[in-house]
Amino acid sequence: MAAKARSTYISPLFLLIFLSTLPSQPLSWTESEYQKWLSWNMEHHEKMKITTTLEAKLNSKRSNASRISSARDPKLVKAEEGIVRVTVNPDGSGNFTTIKAALDSFPRNNSRRVVVEIKPGIYREKILIPQTKPFVTLLGDPNNPPTITGNDTASVAGDDGTPLKTFHSATVAVNADYFIAANIRFENTAPEAAIGTGGGQAVALRISGDKAAFYNCSFYGTQDTLYDHKGLHYFNNCFIQGSVDFIFGYGRSLYEGCVLNSVANKVASVTAQKGTNGSLWSGFSFTKSRVTGSGRVYLGRAWGDFSRVVFSYTFMDALVLPQGWNDWGQPLRQSSVFYGEYKCSGPGANSTGRVPWARLLSYKEAKPFMGTYYVDGNKWLPLPQSVV
Repeated sequence: MAAKARSTYISPLFLLIFLSTLPSQPLSWTESEYQKWLSWNMEHHEKMKITTTLEAKLNSKRSNASRISSARDPKLVKAEEGIVRVTVNPDGSGNFTTIKAALDSFPRNNSRRVVVEIKPGIYREKILIPQTKPFVTLLGDPNNPPTITGNDTASVAGDDGTPLKTFHSATVAVNADYFIAANIRFENTAPEAAIGTGGGQAVALRISGDKAAFYNCSFYGTQDTLYDHKGLHYFNNCFIQGSVDFIFGYGRSLYEGCVLNSVANKVASVTAQKGTNGSLWSGFSFTKSRVTGSGRVYLGRAWGDFSRVVFSYTFMDALVLPQGWNDWGQPLRQSSVFYGEYKCSGPGANSTGRVPWARLLSYKEAKPFMGTYYVDGNKWLPLPQSVV
């Protein structure tokens, strides 16, 4: 008599652990560069959905005390268990009168969330948050946000007498991980450089740390306002103003409900994203946002061969050029960049004149870029008590 076939049972917990060990990047590809990035993001999104579903299923059968939290970053969980709060007020009524003094007051390699509450006012400070000071929150008043202002440019001489260059021109520079800013105005007031001159890059904020979030913040400048340098970043309900390449960098970032306001007086570009062939963890996604202002602008231009930008559900005013996108004078980049749009509206969203190497995405293709899962937000986006 033949033996009865035995079914194999795989526990949800085992599957959850197995999925978390899968490589985030395939070892070899045969698709075009465009299809490579699209496929990787679609697969990553499906993996995130399965992991989240399995975790919810497991937790539904457990008590609150025994629920697992495999997705939540353990360093972040620990940091938010003991939040430290300090206040900055120029009138002396707080713990400190300057932001720099507040940041200098806590030790390096801190493991607790430090909320620096900044009272309304204008703070003329050049701020650097080093890599050794993670878990910093800069918190302003939503009804009267404080302004952190400066006017350095790439051509200004630093302490050593040499030009700062773009990287060090930032009014506020963040090298640390797990940074949060809420209700803050960041600005660089340097005027736009005259046509034909160099060194006019003037960064209001540079974010080089990983897992950073910005809520209800504004960024004012002209050329290179927001240096979205590297890492996973989330911008919600933010206002970003500039003239040339005013959102640029290598970051993998989601901009949700933001206003991108051009003050260009010539043909310019909103974004200059610089992806690399060595990493698929790069690319800007804008959803439920608005592109407004003056001048005539491209949505993005290819800073490097693997520039990646997606716009979805975004209103585009008439200042957006019909072509939409620019290869920065390098036609070979047309085959390796990823520029996509999905269900955008407004006079600037008319696809009739778009360059043929940009794509109108289907819902299935656009879905991986339209939520916080794009930046693995379930693992690190802050809990409410960290923001208020």
